[in-house]
Amino acid sequence: MKTSKKSSVILWSVVSFVFIGAVLSLTFNSCKQKSKYGTTGGYPIEPVPFTSVTLTDNFWAPKIKTNHEVTIPIAIEQSEISGRIKNFEIAGGLCEGEFCSQYTFDDSDIYKIIEAASFSLQTIPDKKLEAKLDSLIELIAVAQEADGYIFTNLTIAQMNSTKPHPWVGDGRWDKVEDLSHELYNLGHMFEAATAHYQATGKRNFLDIAIKAADFLDRTFGWGKVEKYPGHQVVEMGLVKMYLTTGEKRYLDLAKFFLDVRGSEGPEYCQAHAKVVDQTEAVGHAVRATYMYAAMADIAALYNDESYIHASRKIWEDMVFRKTYVTGGIGASGGNEGFDKPYELPNMAAYCETCASIGEIFWNYRMFLYDGESKYIDVLERSLYNAFLSGVSLEGDRFFYPNVLESIGQHSRSKWFGCACCPPNLARLLPSLPGYIYSKTPNAILVNLFMDNTAQIDFYGNNIALTQATNFPWDGNIVLEVNPDKNEKFELRVRIPGWARNEAIPGDLYSFTDEISDDINILVNDKEVRYKTENGFAVIKRKWSKGDKVSLEFPMEPRIVTASDSIKADRDKMAIQRGPFVYAAEWPDVQDGKVLNLVFDRDEQLSVVDEPDLLNGVHTVYAKAKLVRSTLDGGFEYGEEQNVRLIPYYSWNNRGAGEMAVWLPYNEKSVRPLPAPTIASRSEVSASHNTKSLVALNDQLLPENSNDHTWPYYHWWPLNNSWEWVQYDFKNAADVSKVKVYWYDDGPFGGCRIPTDWEIQYLAGKQWKQVKVNYSYPISKDEWNEVNFSPVKTTALRLRVKLPEIHSAGIHEWIVE
Repeated sequence: MKTSKKSSVILWSVVSFVFIGAVLSLTFNSCKQKSKYGTTGGYPIEPVPFTSVTLTDNFWAPKIKTNHEVTIPIAIEQSEISGRIKNFEIAGGLCEGEFCSQYTFDDSDIYKIIEAASFSLQTIPDKKLEAKLDSLIELIAVAQEADGYIFTNLTIAQMNSTKPHPWVGDGRWDKVEDLSHELYNLGHMFEAATAHYQATGKRNFLDIAIKAADFLDRTFGWGKVEKYPGHQVVEMGLVKMYLTTGEKRYLDLAKFFLDVRGSEGPEYCQAHAKVVDQTEAVGHAVRATYMYAAMADIAALYNDESYIHASRKIWEDMVFRKTYVTGGIGASGGNEGFDKPYELPNMAAYCETCASIGEIFWNYRMFLYDGESKYIDVLERSLYNAFLSGVSLEGDRFFYPNVLESIGQHSRSKWFGCACCPPNLARLLPSLPGYIYSKTPNAILVNLFMDNTAQIDFYGNNIALTQATNFPWDGNIVLEVNPDKNEKFELRVRIPGWARNEAIPGDLYSFTDEISDDINILVNDKEVRYKTENGFAVIKRKWSKGDKVSLEFPMEPRIVTASDSIKADRDKMAIQRGPFVYAAEWPDVQDGKVLNLVFDRDEQLSVVDEPDLLNGVHTVYAKAKLVRSTLDGGFEYGEEQNVRLIPYYSWNNRGAGEMAVWLPYNEKSVRPLPAPTIASRSEVSASHNTKSLVALNDQLLPENSNDHTWPYYHWWPLNNSWEWVQYDFKNAADVSKVKVYWYDDGPFGGCRIPTDWEIQYLAGKQWKQVKVNYSYPISKDEWNEVNFSPVKTTALRLRVKLPEIHSAGIHEWIVE
């Protein structure tokens, strides 16, 4: 096969760029070139590169250090254990074997690890880690085929004359619009290769990426292979390749991959309509946000109003109707993505960590284009809450979904078979300094607040900018401006929405109180008048060495309520302080019972600095009472408790247990502690043990078989076998009736009602069938009730015959 020609020159000096996860650094008029698509442009606002900013704070800097010392090494180790690295060795002919890991997209995890480590090397030089990256890149080089194609699953299958993964099809690009992930992997490779080149100056990985990008350019396009990627990200990767090499072909190809999406594809991967005609956030949330971010790139680089118009419409739909108070997006686990407007369940929330990362990428691009602080407001909400909850305080455990309520069935995992989230998180963390500042020819913008020092190249004038603050715990901000030469320009300081009585853009969430949004700003200890524009305080003056700007944001804890359209949050409140959303968790309440508390929304909330708790946090205290059900159907209130609330990101670092973000404040929304039953007091076990066993006797009853509001137990991926669940009673009991509510997530999920079931009781050491005078009922969306001859026993077992090609599950199992 013919090997592609390498690009002749790297135009580092032509385009100023930085890769902040997926953020571009461009000036408005940079890279003006002609293509068949028209004249390119650029973002009106240019980020200050993360390499120009040194964090010195006590919040993010330690997390970036933990990411370097713990998370990235774990990602490398797990990639070795799972065979992800060995896949490249086999594909390169260095050893023999079959494809080692589980998914077609596993190559991408290696690329994301390299990107994460490359960013981290900029902050924390590490020769050992750099050498490890070189060894991984050598494996990628030998795994790449002669024409530039690289995809270890298919390469290994063809070497062994075996079938590739079913998602791949029969050959290259056969199922690229579905699940092959060939282009997805390449997108992450392009992002990693450009980041590695920036961090090290080495071309070894970039040359591999150029070879692959040239191959794609020869293969795809109008009149060539006209297919779109089933999972977006190659578009962003190609934009970065363009910015690194100056090869306009890569940018044109990125636009092609967006334009080729049409009206006949699935909504799941946003191929149901032309991208410029889309107005709603739909489908798989990670796919969606990666595509929306790329749309913003194209809007800027081509001055394409149709692209930015569609992006704004989609953004409004997401923020105004489909975003959690934590900033999380993608409510549904069934499609790992967006649900209907206002469908935002708490315990069943999906909120994939990768979706929060994609949301951050997209919002920053939208800010660079429009200059409005609302995009940073949404970014900040996700960053401090939904994103950050994805990793434990120690950096060694991870959430894939990020729920807003739990009865104890959730805990972070060491790793995942589908391991996209940990390395994705690891690549965003060390790039965070690049989000703090941005600039235009007339202004320096302060977007985020972290203690740091920055050296800003302000179009020929070096400006040292220092930010002294204990944010996010403290609202005091002091900026010191030190230009090499005195210069007149605007310093634009973002006033966060939460400091301006706006919980989130739109009316999805609101504060119950109103505070003064008049933020006093001092320059050299003298109060100055300023105008507010696009959410930024604008201070225009001739700046000299040592000029200081001081301001203080209000940091009182505030009550947030949701739009009445969100059924799950009616008559409940959330607590926010600064950028943090707070949660009640089991160690901080009596008997660990969070979900049965009713809170007093009229009591004063108090704040306590607790440096020895959860690596140091400011907690909020609120008054609450435990509510129990009485036999007559009423409520019984316990003694008032002073409940400690913790920042949401820090939950599940003290073990699994109950947690809630949305807190009931009246009898309409409180969930009284049910009276105990034989089932609820039983010890539960099963043939297939999972953390969801607690669902069987949690006394949380479904509305239908596909109800995801409450936990459910399932045997997936098992099928066509007899399985069981078991109750062991505390004492021998007389029982004569059971009720079962089956879980069935058809037609798209993997569980259906069983083909058969039966009840057994323990007689001595033997299991015996109960006596039933009729056949066992099997139906969905209702209780399946069986009466049998009374037995005295210490245990019951429910045996289930799983369907031939599906699995089965149970919402609740009641014993009487």
